[in-house]
Amino acid sequence: MALRIVRNDITKEFVDAIVNAAKESLLGGGGVDGAIHRAAGPELLEECRTLGGCKTGSAKITKAYRLHARYVIHTVGPVWQGGNRGERELLESCYRTSLELAKEYKCESIAFPLISSGIYGYPKGEALQAAVSAISEFLLENEMDVRIVVFDRNAVQIGEKLFAEVQEFIDDNYVAEHGDTVDRRQERMSLFYNMESSSAFEAEELNACYEGFEAETPDADNAGYGALPKEACNAATGKNVQLAQLSLDEMLDDIDESFSEMLLRKIDEAGIKDSTCYKRANIDRKLFSKIRSDRNYKPKKQTAIAFAIALELNLTETEELLRKAGYALSHANKFDIIIEYFIRKKNYNIFEINEVLFSFDQQMLG
Repeated sequence: MALRIVRNDITKEFVDAIVNAAKESLLGGGGVDGAIHRAAGPELLEECRTLGGCKTGSAKITKAYRLHARYVIHTVGPVWQGGNRGERELLESCYRTSLELAKEYKCESIAFPLISSGIYGYPKGEALQAAVSAISEFLLENEMDVRIVVFDRNAVQIGEKLFAEVQEFIDDNYVAEHGDTVDRRQERMSLFYNMESSSAFEAEELNACYEGFEAETPDADNAGYGALPKEACNAATGKNVQLAQLSLDEMLDDIDESFSEMLLRKIDEAGIKDSTCYKRANIDRKLFSKIRSDRNYKPKKQTAIAFAIALELNLTETEELLRKAGYALSHANKFDIIIEYFIRKKNYNIFEINEVLFSFDQQMLG
């Protein structure tokens, strides 16, 4: 299935398994460990007493008791000692062994805290990278709904350099969503009044429209443009409706390929399996099946972009795929600018993109 970063109290998650960042004794503690034990009730501690502890990097499973889950998977993360004492390998092992245990117990969904990032001192940005690396590797071969649960956006800290680069790119390109400059208004007015460039007005219709016309004195209301005689305008409008109808009928007879058709074609051209594509896109298999079976399926914008990332499309190709779904990239939208940043950098790591989107409080892909 997919990997998501979720803001929530992990004890409130409705999943098959909740992962507890435990101590080696498995007898409870502070932070997430204490919160899970309190929510599960005293029965959890009683069962943990029978397990004989757990080694760092390993995992053991118990019932979940009063939690909204079937199981609690207890794993022991490493204490940060500078990063040169095998901490990364041990931390990734926590995620791998927990996921394998969940798979063994036929879990379809699992919620992780950001292991070792609390009192164990593991830098949050590096802890998240280790989590994403281990989980994404597992999801390439397995189906499971995996969540990393954090309390707030600040709990996930991407690298300062990357954050600064993305922020600078946003600052350089962002246009206020409701901004409307004089130049933009004049551009719209020019497009509206420049009938000679409009497909709805052919030369003969313009001549008919202007026949017997005498320009009136410009005033404030018509912004310097003359008014057309009512009779000429009505005649031209009637003809133009006919022209537009004929043009629309012709266009409807020649409908272009849909989003679904283009997506499947791009997958074939890339020479990859469907499963490889939707897993790279962080998309659920069931959703992909809907897209494949329905020519007219209209995905969410985040879903369409996720497939563009999975296929490593350039900016032009991405915009083409988005148009098939009825969307576009805009510099009036921070989400769009962040996506453009990564595509221009040819960085198609969807999990890293989601980390940045999360840090900027934007909806994530997949």
